[in-house]
Amino acid sequence: MSGHAGESFAELPVAPKPALRRFHQARWDEPIIFEQSRPGRRGIAVPAAGVPPVELPDAVRRAEPPKLPEMSQLHVLRHYVRLSQENLGVDQAIAVGQGTCTMKYSPKVNDRFVTDPRIAELHPLQPEDTVQGVLEIYWRLERMFAEISGMHRVSLQPASGSAAIYANIAMIRAYHASRGDGERRDQVITTMFSHPSNAACAKVAGYEVITLMPDENGYPDIEALRAAAGPRTAALMITNPEDTGIFNPRIEEFVRIVHEAGGLACYDQANANGLLGVTRAADAGFDLCHFNLHKTFSTPHMCGGPAGGASCVSEALAPFLPGPTVEFDGEKYHLDADRPLSVGKTRPFLGVTPNVVRAYAWIAALGAQGLREVAETAVLNNNYLMHKILQIPGASAHWPGGRVEQVRYSWQGLFEETGVHSEEIGVRAADFGVHYWTSHHPYLVPEPFTLEPTESYSQEDLDEYAAILAHVADEARRDPDLVRGAPYNQTIHKIDPTSLEDPKQWSPTWRAYTRKHLA
Repeated sequence: MSGHAGESFAELPVAPKPALRRFHQARWDEPIIFEQSRPGRRGIAVPAAGVPPVELPDAVRRAEPPKLPEMSQLHVLRHYVRLSQENLGVDQAIAVGQGTCTMKYSPKVNDRFVTDPRIAELHPLQPEDTVQGVLEIYWRLERMFAEISGMHRVSLQPASGSAAIYANIAMIRAYHASRGDGERRDQVITTMFSHPSNAACAKVAGYEVITLMPDENGYPDIEALRAAAGPRTAALMITNPEDTGIFNPRIEEFVRIVHEAGGLACYDQANANGLLGVTRAADAGFDLCHFNLHKTFSTPHMCGGPAGGASCVSEALAPFLPGPTVEFDGEKYHLDADRPLSVGKTRPFLGVTPNVVRAYAWIAALGAQGLREVAETAVLNNNYLMHKILQIPGASAHWPGGRVEQVRYSWQGLFEETGVHSEEIGVRAADFGVHYWTSHHPYLVPEPFTLEPTESYSQEDLDEYAAILAHVADEARRDPDLVRGAPYNQTIHKIDPTSLEDPKQWSPTWRAYTRKHLA
């Protein structure tokens, strides 16, 4: 990677300027499914006879039937097809704009595996002898992650990346407690551009959180780490590369400083897409790490859940893994719940099995060399897109040098010229069938936007995406109010954001919505 972003692409032939496609999102004004319910409608006719009676204790019987929507099959299908048409998703769009989320193609053949009745109809309480196949998949995938990370053991029980981070902080706490040092070590160190879940999980676990700010080169300040590390340090929880896309070249020194203070080093590898087969957590001295199955390993994000996480630990931390663990005695696979030092469960049952199967299939299909090619292509795509974005007047990358798999850009120059904010540019981009995410708060990078191309996208895709942003930036100069008034081609145009700040109006369930807005 060159020292100056884009230098290696300077000699590429100039491709024809992509034509901006015409796009308009469907709008159905589709009611909530409960509002479409009509008493007596059915999707299937359950036979009145031939169903054996089941005796249930009164304690588990409902006093009345659940208030579920009553609809025909046609109306259920129509409802969800319409909703899908009102969404801008990864299978429709050039989804490079959800930076840090690693939105990549999830092979549809893997969906065939998880919808196979041998997977889809499994029950988590089946006897072990009847689920040897899926236990083998768990066991083998854990071995794959152990090799990818260099760690000793792995748990696939966490249902998300944040759940894996919490499992890791729980193991850190249990480790120090087992050594009689739990009360004294009450601080966790993280960095400004590590994922916020690291600080959040540490705080929930009862730790004081110390956040390191970046230095003039965008790296976490190592002198601040030296000042913070000490007898109260439980752990360093750090993402690398951080959400700026900058890889910390002194990461081994960071780990050493924390170890010398008696703390543990925990690697958030949610941004590992540019590192597969290149570097490993254990090689840098980390004690534990986590991966997101729904990012790096291609399983769907599932609209926020369930996703999938992998907690990977060194031999010293293996006794504290969430339980039960999957074991193999040479003949059969079984669950081991007899683990006295375990932190217990992070979720019910074993893990998110559909995403475990998808991740296993994806890794097995690629092999070691394929994983390395994923990383190399992701880094190439990211730096190519960076070269294109930095040619747009008003766009910049906040710190010098190249990036790994993503970049946190800034529209500060364009804002100073036009008064148009980054959020407004992103909303206008949705009129052309793409979008982007800005940044975690607080906005340390002014007027931010974060792009992560992954390995899935072609050069033509990246050219088209860059052309859309260039077009919107030009619109901001020529007609700022046009951009501020967007979106025009979306399902919803302008919304009133005041309700987002008023918890009294929030309705997470149909029952709450009925009580608050329909009563």
